[in-house]
Amino acid sequence: MELVRHNYREDPTVLLYEAAISGCVTTLNTLIQKDRLILNKVSLTSLTETPLHISALLGHLDFTIAILEKCPKMVFEQDSLLRLPLHLASAEGHTQIIKALLLQDKTACLARDEDGRIPLHLAAMRGRVEVIQELVRASSESTFEALDGDTVFHLCIKYNHLEAFKLLVTFINGDEILNIGNQDGNSILHLAAMLKQLE
Repeated sequence: MELVRHNYREDPTVLLYEAAISGCVTTLNTLIQKDRLILNKVSLTSLTETPLHISALLGHLDFTIAILEKCPKMVFEQDSLLRLPLHLASAEGHTQIIKALLLQDKTACLARDEDGRIPLHLAAMRGRVEVIQELVRASSESTFEALDGDTVFHLCIKYNHLEAFKLLVTFINGDEILNIGNQDGNSILHLAAMLKQLE
């Protein structure tokens, strides 16, 4: 009995994911010409990340825009850790991709991953100042979403990202933010003093 060997190099799904990794819009368009439903069929595969997750993670703006034009619902797809493409782009600091994703859905700013993090938490933990600016403009209420009792203000101090903290303060009226406590009862000023980051 002869085994039939599957040629993965010709599998459209494999080619789609390779195009996402390389950011090749030409390959994406060719695959869509051959099968107009290829992007819709992604949810039928065993793969947990969509091509949009990969493109957002790697910073391929043109590819991201092309996918959003052809399959805008992909912006809502979660990976196995409940992350949206916006979570990945936020963590990596891909500001232009974040702008494109937010044009499709601003409510994604409040979506929590498996660890309870929203995109703004990831940006604050990494000190992604431009990303923070875009996310807060899209959803100012996200600044008060807590992660294990810590607001993004606490996270900026905890992870030593003072420029990100300073930017966040400009979005808030008044000094009340300095007195908001985390789950341990520590205000931002207490946390900064404990971590010797007071400026």
